[in-house]
Amino acid sequence: MSTPGRGLHGRVLDALGPAITAGEYAVGSVLRTDELAQRFDVSRSVMREAVRVLESMHLVESRRRVGVTVLPEREWNVYDPQVIRWRLAGADRPRQLRSLTVLRSAVEPVAAGLAARHATPAQCAELTECALGMVANSSGHRLDRYLFHDVAFHRVILDASGNEMFARLGDVVAEVLSGRTRHDVMFEDPDPAAVTLHVRLAEAVRERDAERAEALTREITVGALQELDILAP
Repeated sequence: MSTPGRGLHGRVLDALGPAITAGEYAVGSVLRTDELAQRFDVSRSVMREAVRVLESMHLVESRRRVGVTVLPEREWNVYDPQVIRWRLAGADRPRQLRSLTVLRSAVEPVAAGLAARHATPAQCAELTECALGMVANSSGHRLDRYLFHDVAFHRVILDASGNEMFARLGDVVAEVLSGRTRHDVMFEDPDPAAVTLHVRLAEAVRERDAERAEALTREITVGALQELDILAP
């Protein structure tokens, strides 16, 4: 998938980013910008811009007279949506999906409990609308439309928590859900039980039932982990 709105340096990133996160360049290996510019048939300024983006993600470190050094995974900004996207495109997808889903299982139930306490009437209405959209697109192999409402649903939960740290994880959760659909780690139609849980969760938030909202979200994330056992063991 091309990196939108980034022109030539986006094309370079679309090649280098997945290669680095997939381990095609060994940790500590040095990349020469001149050689890379020639390889990708771009100017040095375009190559430098691409390197700056990779540096901002902590995938590489650029030093004068040394070059661009590939950093170990422990240094990466693993919460960067683009890094998540690249990692999900690689062979390590099952481990990455499981890691991200475990993160969701730790965060989203708590966020849902807070959302039941703090959600505005507008957020409650939006949550219900998203849940109904999921129901309407849960059959007939309409995963793209289902995904649209699913992502929006979970963004509302995180935003409605009133916790800015949780809210900032909206892009992370969006990449997990999108990656599952993009890489066919989904059933042809979503699990009806999971769809029903989302509807019940919207009701729990609307009714200010924090305990039930947290329990339902925990059930949703446990179900997502169980699906991974089947689809991405």
